[in-house]
Amino acid sequence: MDAWLAAYQDPMFFRFAVLTNVISMAAFVVFAVPMSLLAARDPAWARRYRLQSRRPRAQDLVWPSLRAFLINGAWLALFTGVSWPLLRHFGIHDGPVPPAWVVLLQVVFFIYLDDFLYYGLHRLMHQGWLWKNVHSVHHRIHTPWAITGHYMHPIEYLTTASLMLVGPLLLGVHVLPLWIWVVIRQWEAAEGHAGYDFPFSPTHLLPGSHGAAHHDFHHAKVKGNYAGFLAHVDGWFGTYARGYLEGRAERARRAGTQTDA
Repeated sequence: MDAWLAAYQDPMFFRFAVLTNVISMAAFVVFAVPMSLLAARDPAWARRYRLQSRRPRAQDLVWPSLRAFLINGAWLALFTGVSWPLLRHFGIHDGPVPPAWVVLLQVVFFIYLDDFLYYGLHRLMHQGWLWKNVHSVHHRIHTPWAITGHYMHPIEYLTTASLMLVGPLLLGVHVLPLWIWVVIRQWEAAEGHAGYDFPFSPTHLLPGSHGAAHHDFHHAKVKGNYAGFLAHVDGWFGTYARGYLEGRAERARRAGTQTDA
């Protein structure tokens, strides 16, 4: 019992188990709020980048999404706190900060590993009991706004968050690359549900990424496009949503025509 209590006196409990959750939730708010305000106002300059022609009703998604965000955040904080005596043995530390190139490689590894693992989890979530009782909650959103990125069943939220930690726990990294990765993951959660695919988004710099269009199409069609941003994973397994590649080619053709004009 004394050893269990001593675990929570470790300074890393605050820096890893507590502060990481705070950074995660704060990052999502910082990204999702302005993206959602953009969708609500739908300015003329942004309409060429809008992914779906149908408009959602804000009252059907904003407040339920905020409520889910707070509830899921509380569940994750509780889960992380209870799991701390185990998590502390994986080597996450606050020692000397590694060189910038090491941090960069670690974060890139986390991005690609997480998207691959998410593909498997997401595809599983579309099966049987998990679909009926868990993942179908998230699919109540057909035309997403960024704020809907955390609108999901707590079980899905906890498993998705757990996948996010797999890479950092495997490598036992410094908290800095962990925090950078958490911020990037929340950018993905917000942008993937933003309703717009901006070509100047940094997400497009990732090889294999199709930006927000990939996941938005999944919400529109439900089946297929199970990866997060890195669409090549769906290419490997032949699970592109029906009509996705054709629609992508058509959008590219129209964009080229507009540019030439």
